[in-house]
Amino acid sequence: MQSISLRHVTIGPSHPLAIIAGPCVAESMDLCMTVAERIKKRCDKLGLGYVFKASFDKANRSSGSSPRGLGIDGTLKIFERVQHELGLPVTTDIHEPHHAALVAGVVDLLQIPAFLCRQTDLLVAA
Repeated sequence: MQSISLRHVTIGPSHPLAIIAGPCVAESMDLCMTVAERIKKRCDKLGLGYVFKASFDKANRSSGSSPRGLGIDGTLKIFERVQHELGLPVTTDIHEPHHAALVAGVVDLLQIPAFLCRQTDLLVAA
């Protein structure tokens, strides 16, 4: 298994555990910054790498009226602030091929949800 580096966080067999965490969906700047700051403090204290994660659109909600997120534009602004102010690498999941280029300009790692991992066009775009 190879190691990968995302800003100052290295993930791989010879490195301590890295935590990828954040709110399920980016609902607000305040929520994301609060979560990122608190997890970063705990990870720093424990000597663990931390990658912030939130989704810009959660289409697979348990209710059609549940919040789906701020969309790409609003969430990318949050990701930029998390990176700039907290120095954290950021990841998010993408659901459609055209998301890859839009999101890759900001995030450090693209994720493909398991239920979409067989969509060849999405994988090629990522």
